[in-house]
Amino acid sequence: MVRALWRARFGVDVLAVLALVTTVAVGEYLAGAIVALMVATGELLEARARRRAHKDLSALTRRRPERARLRAGNELRTVDSDQVRPGDTVVVATGEVVPVDGTLLGTAVFDESALTGEAVPVTRQAGDRVRSGVVNAGAAADLRADATAADSTYAGVVTLARQAAADTAPIARLADRIAIWFVPLALTIAGVAWVVAGQPGPAVAVLVTATPCPLLLAVPIAVTSGMSRLSRRGVVVKGGAALETLGHARTLVLDKTGTLTEGRPEVADVVCAPGVLVTEVLAAAAAVEQYSSHVLAGAVLRAAASPGFAESVVDTPGEGVTGTVGGRRVRVGKLPQDRAVPAWARAAARRGRLDLATVVWVTIDDEVAAALLVRDRLRSDAPRALRRLRAAGMSRVVLLTGDRVDNAGEVAAMLGLDDVQARADPAGKVDRVRAEHERAVTVMVGDGVNDAPALAAADIGVALGSRGSTAAVQAADAVIVDDRIDRLADGVETARYTRRVAAQSAVLGTGLSVVAMLLAAAGWLAPVAGAIAQEAIDVAAILNALRVLRGRRAGSADVDRLLDRFAGEHNELLTTRLAVRQAADALSGIGTADTDASVRTAYRMLVERLLPHENAEETQLYPALADAVGGPEGTATMSRSHVEIARLVRRLGRHLAESPSGLRPDQADDLRATLYGLDAILTLHFAQEEEAYFTLGSDRREA
Repeated sequence: MVRALWRARFGVDVLAVLALVTTVAVGEYLAGAIVALMVATGELLEARARRRAHKDLSALTRRRPERARLRAGNELRTVDSDQVRPGDTVVVATGEVVPVDGTLLGTAVFDESALTGEAVPVTRQAGDRVRSGVVNAGAAADLRADATAADSTYAGVVTLARQAAADTAPIARLADRIAIWFVPLALTIAGVAWVVAGQPGPAVAVLVTATPCPLLLAVPIAVTSGMSRLSRRGVVVKGGAALETLGHARTLVLDKTGTLTEGRPEVADVVCAPGVLVTEVLAAAAAVEQYSSHVLAGAVLRAAASPGFAESVVDTPGEGVTGTVGGRRVRVGKLPQDRAVPAWARAAARRGRLDLATVVWVTIDDEVAAALLVRDRLRSDAPRALRRLRAAGMSRVVLLTGDRVDNAGEVAAMLGLDDVQARADPAGKVDRVRAEHERAVTVMVGDGVNDAPALAAADIGVALGSRGSTAAVQAADAVIVDDRIDRLADGVETARYTRRVAAQSAVLGTGLSVVAMLLAAAGWLAPVAGAIAQEAIDVAAILNALRVLRGRRAGSADVDRLLDRFAGEHNELLTTRLAVRQAADALSGIGTADTDASVRTAYRMLVERLLPHENAEETQLYPALADAVGGPEGTATMSRSHVEIARLVRRLGRHLAESPSGLRPDQADDLRATLYGLDAILTLHFAQEEEAYFTLGSDRREA
């Protein structure tokens, strides 16, 4: 207590110490022992609830390369990165972190996500400036150092994180805030009782009953229970103060790449040349891409049902990968700038621009065969998570990213965010978070090294832990372990509930304590009786605080397995959906064998793959989800979509049955409407299921 008073911290602890001193002074040792037990237990629980993980930023330092390769003529020598001087030629091998800011001496490919959040590797040309902290994603690259390691970009990120962490102020305890009026009230009642009675006995009884165990116990127990409940939900909060602050937050600042989006590129669409089938081109592209380390190679492999076999594969960083598949020369990557492209390819490039997608070209035997439209998809759980966060009291949501303005604006529009700031570097993110802090208690959510300073600057920093950078995790106040953004909604809801229950327990305990103090002041409670009464009050307050631990009943493991199964089937059905769109696009050439084959292939895939999936959802998944979505009516709209999908497939089948020897021009308009209708319904229906149903899988675990 003396230490606290010396530091100008005046809290409810003073009443506990006064109660102990006065009980000893008047010989009420049993009452003092009861008070001591309660106080000691409260100190233990409080220490546990308020223990915060040290914001160790050592991960930033560890990621900084300790060594660098310098080129002198034809000779390479390895030195400490601190010895690199401006003008030195630095060689960065594949997978290495660039140690200093520099200027490229040749073409190279870099993963810049650590600094910009951009998921797709960037090709830099000779003369481009490269910042330290990015990773070489291609062949070994040479650059001319423009600064020392200490003056480079990455060193600045470390400094920003340290400064931001130092500027973050701790939050006051709820108990201390109540103490502002409770302590003077208790001392006043004790003083009046002493004066009226003419002896210290009633005053001691007042102090004993005023011992703030409901505050010292119930509040820390509620906070610790909230932290325990969140840990079961995959959210680790680094201390009770962080949980309390999260319960006050009104502004949410979100990174984009890896936070609101998947953080990795995926094939969203495939546009094929006339006569080329989606399945064939994806298999050929995956055959050569499986030998490439480029990040887009993973997107192609995930989109293909099964890659073929390739020979003589050559990977040219920044250009593409080439190989022989089934005797045909296949190339995946960029198109040569001087190459003329057919009309369909120009339309595909335009579609990529309109969809804000990166276009990966596939050529077979030097003929352009297909355009793969690749982009970083929105997380399926993001819309639902944002709705829950709004309902939980987040009045302002801001997107803060280093990505391009158009990509950031599209994500913000889809999620209905209040504001967006793109092209933000680490310093800009810190400035924006501090500006939002001036308006309200602010939460920052991110996963990259570039987010670490902003996470430390926010009132509460939340990092995605499963694939986020260690630096971001260590700079944050809370970590989402299983990488689901809807866990943030769990965290805010639980923090709000914990704060509400803690306040209820505190008000309940202090209210009963005031009644007990008045009884003791009137002489109706002796010190020992007052201590026992206070213990009963403690029990009531603690039991109320333990309500935070209650969670929903765990869901059925069978339902979780069904959700996982059908979510996986959605991925496998991508080629079927692409075949539908390809068949619709091909109808401009109706009457040709290629168009007929394209439409019939799409129909066969719909009947053999899609309809069995839809029927299984209707008969197995939807009945199992009935309890979770409000009964059969909760799945009624989705069932209606199944009916419409099946109707359009039957309609397509009737078209084909009418023209067994080949489609006729007079069928083109209705076929096009049927296929484009199927494409639109499937796109919307799949998105609705992924957002509304498949995100329920982890929610069904015990809360």
